[in-house]
Amino acid sequence: MFKSYFWLTSCVIIWGSNFVFGKILVQEFTPSLLTSIRLLFIVLFLIGVSSFKKQFKRVNKTDFCILLLLGIVGVFVNQWSFFVGLQTADPTTSALILATTPILTGFLAFLFLKEKLTIRMLIGSIFAVIGIYFVVAKGNLSLLQIDKGLLWIVITMVTFAIMIILTRVLSQRIDPLTITLYSNIVGFLVSIPFPFTLESPIQLSTNVNDWSLLIGTAIIVHGLATLIWNHNIRYVHASKASILSNLEPFVAMIMGLILLSKPITAMELIGSIFIVGGVLLSTYQKKKNKIMQYGN
Repeated sequence: MFKSYFWLTSCVIIWGSNFVFGKILVQEFTPSLLTSIRLLFIVLFLIGVSSFKKQFKRVNKTDFCILLLLGIVGVFVNQWSFFVGLQTADPTTSALILATTPILTGFLAFLFLKEKLTIRMLIGSIFAVIGIYFVVAKGNLSLLQIDKGLLWIVITMVTFAIMIILTRVLSQRIDPLTITLYSNIVGFLVSIPFPFTLESPIQLSTNVNDWSLLIGTAIIVHGLATLIWNHNIRYVHASKASILSNLEPFVAMIMGLILLSKPITAMELIGSIFIVGGVLLSTYQKKKNKIMQYGN
């Protein structure tokens, strides 16, 4: 049990750190190019894992169409908007906004999957909105200035929620590794022309450290961490794993302080408590044996 919690906590630290690493990378690579290169290495890693497990499966036309949508919206647009947003958005604020994804997912599941919408979810949503107010407006509406990067982060959050819904639909018939592999292949193929059409001039770092960070985060954040989480989540209670996963914004705060010398403000702490509390309230599950899986 201790070993499982150790690995799950490590995954949360990796995912929380990704906001700061992404902030560093967008200073050296243009967003669409960064997205394309990152997806290339994610796909290579997943192909390697699938080859090792001998897990390449055919899908029917209906599922293929859903995979196309998942790859375009849930993978390509999700990652591209994330890096575009981080060009100007604060990584801690971005992490807190993305922490509300489970709430939006719940509303989408209510609309499209006919899942139940609870009073607890509505109350949790109100708490999360209050938290976002503290973080973005610093507790004062007169000081409210929404960075355009945060709007891109909101798009990232929306596409992430869509990705979860589409994955939930596909997972009834297809295993998670196949879904992840095929959707990332689609995302990568779609991303190829964008660096040459959206951005001029293209910024491409020649620094070995930048490339090491890019490749390392691509493989570790979207590859290894997801596999480790999905393996170890089977051995702990879902409610406790949920608490761990909601620590990502706090990890982003600490990593921002260490790597970017960004101070942690009182408003960020207050806002993060409201947001995380709201998400926990909205996603609380009475069934302790429910399994949570991360990644697409």
